[in-house]
Amino acid sequence: MSDTATSAGLDWATARGMGALAQKMGMEFLEFTTERCVATLPVEGNTQPVGLMHGGAYVVLGESLGSMAANLHAGPGRLAVGVDINATHTRSATSGVVTGVCTPVHLGRSITVHEIVVSDDQGRRCSTIRITNMIKDAPEAR
Repeated sequence: MSDTATSAGLDWATARGMGALAQKMGMEFLEFTTERCVATLPVEGNTQPVGLMHGGAYVVLGESLGSMAANLHAGPGRLAVGVDINATHTRSATSGVVTGVCTPVHLGRSITVHEIVVSDDQGRRCSTIRITNMIKDAPEAR
């Protein structure tokens, strides 16, 4: 993927915004193309009472990446909306940041499927998330 494509994707994601929840949680996009999206999320502030990264925080990272990637694929005048998400948590991060890497499994005209692998600072997989989005025409502005 060219630097121009990566830059254009990041510009698109920045202009669209990541949403209030992702912003509040400290998410940061690093790469953004239809073939690969990467974002980080700090562990601090996103933990369970016992100090482990909250499983829901992994899912927020995964859904944000997968939905945004589906919308980039959908293109102008189209809207991708989530219809299914699942996550398997295999490790708990306790400090630093986690990194989500989103890649497409299927990029269709009406359905997309993305896999998001979330890893800790040592590169160990913490969660695997799969999201399915339906693509439809965007509602007309009122």
